[in-house]
Order: sequence, then C-alpha cells, then structure tokens
Amino acid sequence: MPFVRIDAIRADAARLDALGQAVQDALVETIGIPPDDRFQVLSSHDGTLRYDGFLGIDRDDGVVFVAITMRSGRSPELKQALYRRIAELAHEYAGTEPRNVVITLTENEPVDWSFGHGVAQYVES
Repeated sequence: MPFVRIDAIRADAARLDALGQAVQDALVETIGIPPDDRFQVLSSHDGTLRYDGFLGIDRDDGVVFVAITMRSGRSPELKQALYRRIAELAHEYAGTEPRNVVITLTENEPVDWSFGHGVAQYVES
C-alpha cells in the first residue's frame, strides 16, 4: 500500500488528477501494486513551493514533488524503473516536463501501517 503525496504550484483539479493517475499507473506497471490500492493526497499551492537548480537541473514553476511511502523490499533497479515511469507518465498525462518531477521514496515495515479501526492489519496477532 503506497501512500502518495503530490504537491504542485497552481495546479487545477484536472492536472492534479492526471499527476495522481500517472503515479498510480507507474506503481502498478513497475512494482505490481494492485490497481485498486490507491491512497493519495493531491495538493496545489499558490507558489509557496521552493526549489533550486540542485544537481544542475533547471526546474521552473511546473515543478511537482512526489513523496511515496511504502513497505520496504524493492530492488534499486525497480525503484529506478518506477522513477523513470512516473516522469514519463507525468509528461504524457499532465504535460509536466520530466526535469520538473522530484520524487522521494520512504520505506517502512508492515507494523507501520493501519488501514482503519486503530489496527495494524499486517501484524499477525
């Protein structure tokens, strides 16, 4: 169950939806997440996101920050494939230049998730 946050500057509902779909499709295609396993927070900002040209990448106000939290266990190669596919689909679905897609991935363990009722469903009782 990945939990995804997407932050963009002055993005309307259609662009946010397209970005969310790009990330979901990339997760399904590259690491086998079930298609109905979607938990996303999509946020538009009035210009309060900050970025620079770190690593020589020339970003602009089309920048999109994608933060993914998911259970650990994927290889570096799968993660790289996921990053590439998110950038490709963000461009295809939302017109976001790949240079403007900044992705972070945080991994955790099954005990770190509760899907409701105050229970860690992945923990055996």
